[in-house]
Amino acid sequence: MRPNEIILASSSQTRRELMDRLGINYRCISPDIDESCQNENHADDLSRRLAFEKANIVAKQFPNALVIGSDQVAWRKHAPQDFIGKPLTHDAAIAQLQQSAGKTLCFSTGLSVQHAASNFERTCVEHYTVSFRALSLAEIERYVQKEQPLHCAGSFKCEGLGISLFEAMHGNDQTTLMGLPLIQLCAILRQFEFELP
Repeated sequence: MRPNEIILASSSQTRRELMDRLGINYRCISPDIDESCQNENHADDLSRRLAFEKANIVAKQFPNALVIGSDQVAWRKHAPQDFIGKPLTHDAAIAQLQQSAGKTLCFSTGLSVQHAASNFERTCVEHYTVSFRALSLAEIERYVQKEQPLHCAGSFKCEGLGISLFEAMHGNDQTTLMGLPLIQLCAILRQFEFELP
């Protein structure tokens, strides 16, 4: 059974921009879920659960739609139990970047695609890492002032000036770092006979 529409279960502007790349019709519905940790002790577990819940709450309301949920958790290498959230304030963004300077930051990005009418559910976690170069306080302050990454886990926008903060990036799909793994998503959409491209 082919879905009658595609719904992105998100209010994220970045995820909408990523979906727009695909050139397919979809709409956004923001799921109302509690995004706080529920005893998860690994970033993969938290990102997987949140992606699933986002898609599931919307899929239950629209069973004939193909619903896409995604969530991302940042963490420093060797510490997947210490989640790094959105800084929300200027000072917190500076502090996050000071802590990341010269270190590797990892991202677990959960993707869940659900079609309730056919009992289809696919949930996975994709990974991406960025290695920060040594950063001076002046560089960090200039960056935060210019790009205002207050709603970005890790306090940077890789699609913008944030790229200047890195020594290296590693992963199979850069869109994983941006919050919606498009390679995996496209594979699922093709299963439902959406033409890409």
